[in-house]
Amino acid sequence: MGIYLNPRNDNFKEFLNSEIFVDKTMILSVLNGIMKTSQKYICISRPRRFGKTYAANIISSYYSKGCDSRELFERCKISKDASFESNLNKFNVIKLDINSEYRNTANKNNLISEMTADIRDEFIEQFPSIAFTQRDSLAKCILKVFDKTGEKFVILMDEYDVLVRENVEQDLFNQYLDFLNGLFKSDTLRPAIALAYLTGILPIVRDKVQSKLNNFDEYTILNAGKLSEFTGFTTEEVRELCLKYNIDFEECRRWYDGYSLVWFEDGKKKECEIYNPESVVKTMLNHKFFNYWSKTSSYEVISDRLNQNFASTKDDVIKMIAGEDIDVNVTTYKNTINAFTTKNDIFTYLMHLGYLSYDDSKETCRIPNKEVLKEWTNAVSVTSDYSVTDSIINSSKELLDETINGNESTVAKALDESHIHVTSNRSYNNEDALQSAIYLSYIYALNKYTVVREMTAGKGFADVVFIPFVENMPAMIIELKRNDCAESAIKQIKEKRYFDSLSSYRGNLLFVGINYDEKTKKHECRIEKLEV
Repeated sequence: MGIYLNPRNDNFKEFLNSEIFVDKTMILSVLNGIMKTSQKYICISRPRRFGKTYAANIISSYYSKGCDSRELFERCKISKDASFESNLNKFNVIKLDINSEYRNTANKNNLISEMTADIRDEFIEQFPSIAFTQRDSLAKCILKVFDKTGEKFVILMDEYDVLVRENVEQDLFNQYLDFLNGLFKSDTLRPAIALAYLTGILPIVRDKVQSKLNNFDEYTILNAGKLSEFTGFTTEEVRELCLKYNIDFEECRRWYDGYSLVWFEDGKKKECEIYNPESVVKTMLNHKFFNYWSKTSSYEVISDRLNQNFASTKDDVIKMIAGEDIDVNVTTYKNTINAFTTKNDIFTYLMHLGYLSYDDSKETCRIPNKEVLKEWTNAVSVTSDYSVTDSIINSSKELLDETINGNESTVAKALDESHIHVTSNRSYNNEDALQSAIYLSYIYALNKYTVVREMTAGKGFADVVFIPFVENMPAMIIELKRNDCAESAIKQIKEKRYFDSLSSYRGNLLFVGINYDEKTKKHECRIEKLEV
């Protein structure tokens, strides 16, 4: 019935009518179980285009008294749930898109007062028997309705953190804090709220904002809990779409997967892989893998952070581009956009924005997938301190061609530079470091190969295997030696029959033996071709 108060279900109806609709309505079963309890305050943070607004529209359409959504939801999973009837279109819903309001307010300092006035007008229209005044805050309006009717409210606030991300003037920020305080810190108002659901890109800021929202349970990209599967596409959902649209699932996984969420529920460990919905949908509709991320975000977010150049940031970034995981402490970050004191703060910030993924069990982070890797290589290309890294990346296509053509000296020379670049003097002789150097040197190969380190093969483990997923490309098995000879590496590939692991592959095989000398820091390369 209103824009803000008891909105209609048009947005959800539009989603249902779209060519691709992935049913996330079972989020309502979870919310029905916690509304009207002390867990009714929820804040969920995810990167851009991960489905936060989509979920908010589902919630609004289900709870809002301003529409009849039965027919829409009867087509969805939630209609079979035992809780479906209990709350369908039975609550007063207040739905706010703070980002939209901020963008569309000419005088930003009037944002809160103008937004409050617009919502208050809708209260006056929808509750004509209740006396509202021009001084009433939103919290006061809610309290008056609850006092007279006993009706509870569901508050949905999308992009709650936009004023934090925009780093607005202090006066506006203080107004916003008062607004949040009135809604969520009032013990008098608490009984009138059945559910409060906030979304944002960043978790709750750990200073003044946290004091206003410290009664909220947070579900972040680092700790998504029982809401993990409802914001972002799951592996099963993506697999079904790939089957329907005749898209290679494994290639889709390489491009858009990489966000692994782990949580415990009823004492049991649960895991969920999450994909970027925007990129997956566009891939299905366009039938083309592409860096769709760049359409909604910018690599400058990364390059701006790299320019801060905290201690050992560069070393870790190079390792991640080379395919490694790096240790990270996510507990120091204050959830702001400017109060960074260490590389850990920067990496944690980039996790929340989706540019890195987090492994909770190992406490490490990594670049999640091929799409996001392109954003990192773009950022490196415009950051002066990473000129050598950029040069290696740009030379990787040529190096792959030289390898296929059997130019051993060119390969050895390229690894001389890359191996030194990705390591320190102390770690140079670590075999993992050489594997990372190879990964970085051949980074272009990710467009044509799946790269597997320490692959179970034949009678042992092949150091690095390149398995092509495009036609007319040779598979490659790389074996590493130290203070030995490249011929010995080739011999080991043959004797241990590492090529047996490629029995289903038909085409040319390249055996690449690489030896490096600890003292001279020089590499030797031998390449043999085998027709299978």
